Amino acid sequence: MTVEILPATGDRFDDAEKALDSGDGPECQCQWWLLPNAEWQRTPHTEREQLLRTELDGERSPGLIAYVDGDVAGWVRVGPRIDQTRILRTREIVGATAEPLDAADVWSVSCFVVRKQHRGQGLTARLLDAAVSVAREGGARVVEGYPLDPAVAKKSSNQLFRGILPVFESAGFDIVARPKPDRALVSLTLRD
Repeated sequence: MTVEILPATGDRFDDAEKALDSGDGPECQCQWWLLPNAEWQRTPHTEREQLLRTELDGERSPGLIAYVDGDVAGWVRVGPRIDQTRILRTREIVGATAEPLDAADVWSVSCFVVRKQHRGQGLTARLLDAAVSVAREGGARVVEGYPLDPAVAKKSSNQLFRGILPVFESAGFDIVARPKPDRALVSLTLRD
């Protein structure tokens, strides 16, 4: 199995769409963390798709696309936390983070999608490793994640878009807080 992980850029828009075709991805267009709830509710799918296209055409890629043997296999969103508006309005995160909310050097790995036929191959871990590398290269001091803990409560694959705690722990992230028994806020310091 050959795995390649590449930036989600405008020329890979169709691949990003294919990566997001599992679970809630097609409807969400990975815009959930970017829009406040009221705006999310009134934004139709076509507009969310255009928002994603605009991001992919932008200066900094909002995520990465995984390919397995040339086939689109998964997606991860990574970028400055301050650009992900809903994170900064989510009480369980705001109340748990040890980092200033306006810190531009705190990045978030906030959304994973692995297509059904590619699950069970360790792609989430590979996507996380690649996301951490992108954050480091982008100047991040700290990377946060907001995973679920499947040992506490069973979740559907749709609910696992935040990632799962064991993958983050294996990548060296520390648990900062447990805002709910089945949720954690994790952090990895890249530099002081």
